[in-house]
Amino acid sequence: MAACTAPEPLIRQTKSVPELLLRRIAETPDREAYRFPVGDSWQSLTWKQTGERVRAIAGGLLGLGLRRQDRVGIVCSTRIEWILVDLGILCAGGATTTVYPSSTAEEAAYILADSGSRLAVVEDVQQLAKLKQHRAQLPELKKVILVEGTPETADRDWVMGLAELEQRGAQWLQAHPKGIEEVVAGIESEHLATLIYTSGTTGRPKGVRLVHECWAYTADAMGSLNLITIDDLQYLWLPLSHSFGKVLVGGQIKTGSACAVDGRIPKLVENLAVVRPTWMAAAPRIFEKVYNKVVQGAKEGGGLKYAIFTWSLGVGKKASRLRQQGQQPSGLLAIQEAIADRLVFSKLKARFGGRLRFFISGAAPLSREIAEFFHACGILILEGYGLTETSAASFVNRPDRFRFGTVGLPMPGTEVKLDPADGEILIKSPGVMRGYHNLPEQTAEVLTPDGWLRTGDIGEIDDRGFLRITDRKKDLIKTSGGKYVAPQAIEGKLKATCPYISQVVVHGDRRNYCTALITLDEEAIRKWAGERGMGGKSYADIVTSPEAHALIQGYVDQLNAGLASFETIKKFSILPQDLTVEAGELTPSLKVKRKAVEQKYAHLLDKMYEGALAET
Repeated sequence: MAACTAPEPLIRQTKSVPELLLRRIAETPDREAYRFPVGDSWQSLTWKQTGERVRAIAGGLLGLGLRRQDRVGIVCSTRIEWILVDLGILCAGGATTTVYPSSTAEEAAYILADSGSRLAVVEDVQQLAKLKQHRAQLPELKKVILVEGTPETADRDWVMGLAELEQRGAQWLQAHPKGIEEVVAGIESEHLATLIYTSGTTGRPKGVRLVHECWAYTADAMGSLNLITIDDLQYLWLPLSHSFGKVLVGGQIKTGSACAVDGRIPKLVENLAVVRPTWMAAAPRIFEKVYNKVVQGAKEGGGLKYAIFTWSLGVGKKASRLRQQGQQPSGLLAIQEAIADRLVFSKLKARFGGRLRFFISGAAPLSREIAEFFHACGILILEGYGLTETSAASFVNRPDRFRFGTVGLPMPGTEVKLDPADGEILIKSPGVMRGYHNLPEQTAEVLTPDGWLRTGDIGEIDDRGFLRITDRKKDLIKTSGGKYVAPQAIEGKLKATCPYISQVVVHGDRRNYCTALITLDEEAIRKWAGERGMGGKSYADIVTSPEAHALIQGYVDQLNAGLASFETIKKFSILPQDLTVEAGELTPSLKVKRKAVEQKYAHLLDKMYEGALAET
């Protein structure tokens, strides 16, 4: 293995998230903790009020017979109740099993059965129906708690409402006034806290065993960076069933800052203008969509509007280059930047509420071109990196130390090294999982005897310690000519080049050249089509038309001009619909399930290689 550098030191202060929560409530009981939508308005909970609801939920679970490290499933979208229930489970000494609400009935039943979950909390009757459908396969599941709606009379033996659980919890607390504190005091760092089932891009999900030490470590590490202060306001929409969303909860409790919670993605832009957060974490797809809309809108403005946009962006890029070198614009450039901000950039910032200090991007690779575009507009995106197997938070860029195109520096307390054989990234930290649930062989494949996790990602570490991810080890393409191609890098470049593209899957393993499956952004391409007399056509007819193919061909040619010959996309097919989570083509964190897409559209891929001669 390649030599590794000593980790940045970290002073540990946290034993578990429940202990951290009780301390936070005691220190800042009257500060705002959470903000959440109720109808058309927003309501708040202080830390004290949060604690009261968490204690009631914990008491209710203990009253139902929950034992230490017993699993409780959560099948729910991102909302305030998800956080309260999760904290309640942990404060009762239990462990949370996360289930994506987009999971099928079969997937949900598999996860709850494999985890041995004894209780489950479901969002509504639709999620409840999934469990009822497979009740016979869930003999260990003794009770289901419904967040919304009223249990049917026929289900009362198995189902109860969340309000009823909290009422029972209040009664339990009357009989055991110090019960929660006693349970929390008895939590050991190696007790199981969470089972997160990786959706994965292939195969059946694996339960990642994350103990209390994992979340306690990430909370301490995030707090030590001072990225977030007690006066910050986060907007949280990410899936809490995913480690990227989940890790933010512990970090927020550590800092004592407030968090606005609403997982409804269609409401995201509207909510940003109302909530006006100071920071937000997001997946790259969000930035790609905003980027495409801004660039396309400027082009459609034409004439003077587009000229002003182009001039402003040029000024912003000059200022960005200086800031990336640790300098500040001055003189004429500072004046020009102020004008550009007033004419163009301030409007983009207003879309995000006008108070944003930075974004944090994770869950998938962020194109360097898009990061630099936003920075030129005065908006900093700090890319980070981690896996479910590392409790998400392993690397992050910092406002005063960042390099676009990298995922930043290791979190304090995290070690990293590269396998000299192939450049695979290995990580060691207290946040690394304790294994896959009931899968010792798969655990042994990724965890070395001395505690290093094989990430499956290929990377490089530069002279200042910044990590750059070059690709997934299993996603690397080897053409029939023996050339290795990193598809994610090419996909990111094409999405940054073309404002009409939604998703790209570059293909070519053991083939003689690279091809691509492409989907188009419906809003952007419909607008383009309407301006060309195709407004009456269906979306499928538009994207598969010769005109749309010619449009995308121009952008592919532009991309190919900057690639090595063996990397270029020789042919592509535009799919008749976008990739979706529901169709099993994207993970809930919006990563493309490459193998699933390639299998589904194998006929299109094979057609692009019919009669082909080697071109590499």
